[in-house]
Amino acid sequence: MIKAGVLGATGAVGQRFVEFLQNHPWFELSTLAASERSAGKPYAEATKWRLSTPLNREVSEMEVINVMDIKNIDADIVFSALPSDVAYAVELKYAEEGFVVASNASAHRMEDDVPLVIPEVNKEHLELIDIQKDKRKWNGCIVTNPNCSTIMMTMALKPLMRFGIRRVYVATMQAVSGAGYTGVPSMAILDNIIPFIAGEERKMETEPLKILGELENERIVNANISISASCHRVPVLDGHTEAIWVEFDDVVEPDDVMEKFESFDHGLQDLPTLPENSIMIHKDEDRPQPRLDRDLGRGMTVSVGRIRKSENGIKFIVLGHNTVRGAAGASVLNAELMVDMGIVKS
Repeated sequence: MIKAGVLGATGAVGQRFVEFLQNHPWFELSTLAASERSAGKPYAEATKWRLSTPLNREVSEMEVINVMDIKNIDADIVFSALPSDVAYAVELKYAEEGFVVASNASAHRMEDDVPLVIPEVNKEHLELIDIQKDKRKWNGCIVTNPNCSTIMMTMALKPLMRFGIRRVYVATMQAVSGAGYTGVPSMAILDNIIPFIAGEERKMETEPLKILGELENERIVNANISISASCHRVPVLDGHTEAIWVEFDDVVEPDDVMEKFESFDHGLQDLPTLPENSIMIHKDEDRPQPRLDRDLGRGMTVSVGRIRKSENGIKFIVLGHNTVRGAAGASVLNAELMVDMGIVKS
């Protein structure tokens, strides 16, 4: 078993990491770390567990360690659910100390030598790890997963790249859990839509270009695609929905797009968190829907539906579970891929 720690274990995404790892076949949850105010407490006392999956007794009684007390972190890999303003310096320290850091934070995503990975899309970008280690003289490394909304959209764009994507427009309808448990007051979101999420549009317009880019001469050359995003918070608990318009170099019909989704081959197998269907196509006109489809593939499946012609291309709807596929699950899947490739070892 590979020993795994969670940094920021008491928060909403940290709890998702614990949920994934407490019964994982490859990883042994060995360390829970959080802020100084939680340190020294049993995990069940340090956090208000808000997920339906029961906590293991062993995990609930595990003592929380101060995230800055690196010498007491017993792990081969650490999963970071830290806020980005904290994550930047903390993740650097862990990598410098020889840890593999699988980060859900945005702090290091766009750095030239840091892989920003969706395993079904760009697993070859993990080659940046050797470049990163050599450049920074580290024994450890940092690997990141994208923003939650970026993951859903990029998963849907990958099978369509062979048509020559020229321009993408996306409007998101994002669940309140994306802002954390206390992120959006109920009086602000009930009976309402908030047409602004700080930093979200920039992430959606830049991160996919790196993910869909090519690794050349020890760096990523961004994909030559124009992306314009408008992001909105809606009164849904879990599950981000996105309306996407894609313009192509060639004339593309809905049946062509459907065929590419149906035949999408990501080349992965035997990873515990990998769903049977990374992309699920819904042919009913009123699907996908968050309440019906967010938990498909244990929350790791991205749903696509309403594929139809637009004035200059194709438009469709994408849905995914934001705190599972869009956060903790994405990072755990990255880690499983690194184990499979021999990058992470016990």
